[in-house]
Amino acid sequence: MTDIHVTVWDDSDGSARAAAIFAHGVMTWGTDDRYGFGAQRPLADAYRLLMVDRRGHGASPDIDRTDYEVDADDIVGLLTGIPGGAHLVGHSYGGVAVMLAAARRPDLVRSLTLIQPGALRPAADHPVVAEALQRSRQATAELPPDLSPEEYLRMSTEGLGLPMPEPTPERLRTVRAAMRERPCWDADVPLQPLADAAWPTLIITGTWEGAPEAYRRYAGEPLLAAADFIADRIGAERLRVPGFYPHTEQPTLVNDALRDLWRRADAAA
Repeated sequence: MTDIHVTVWDDSDGSARAAAIFAHGVMTWGTDDRYGFGAQRPLADAYRLLMVDRRGHGASPDIDRTDYEVDADDIVGLLTGIPGGAHLVGHSYGGVAVMLAAARRPDLVRSLTLIQPGALRPAADHPVVAEALQRSRQATAELPPDLSPEEYLRMSTEGLGLPMPEPTPERLRTVRAAMRERPCWDADVPLQPLADAAWPTLIITGTWEGAPEAYRRYAGEPLLAAADFIADRIGAERLRVPGFYPHTEQPTLVNDALRDLWRRADAAA
């Protein structure tokens, strides 16, 4: 098992069909309504939801440097304690973590859902992705050493045309973690184990229509290109929903897709 904090939602009165582990992205935590999976709570009517706080986020312990490999270890630790395994859902940085966990222990996975996964490196030959990787590496290397978490939060939101969330202590802790994270976009994720797996995989993205121009260009276009590439390589189902933050902007569509995937996966198991 693992010492990370996990919020368990189960409103099924003991009749939950299966467990699902959710791994969140950057500058958030498991149950956060703004960027996390707060809007997925309705799924607890029939499933046992394990909302992970990655290290350095939410109520989980601090870590010197956020690392997707460590997150994957934590997820595998959770999987090994669940009889029959679990469905995995990961967004952004958490998408990379669940991909790695699923590749390591495919025998414990019931299904895999990736919501705009931050894995760009597998699609590095795509020109849009190649440009994004070069830009991200340069930007990371050039971050001012005296940049404060609040300044980083403003740069990461208002700097891309997005509203800046309230810089609460809880939010700023997640920002400090993001400032010293091991970049997930540069992760060397093995795709073949995911392609070989018997369970189904679903990749969800927004359409990015209506997104601020800078955010669409610098984040949306490379994420969409990488998602298409990964889906093709591993044989994943593909779902595009309006907007650019699928599980918070379109929770009904995303939740319905998760229910459908989980039902089919459980029936085939």
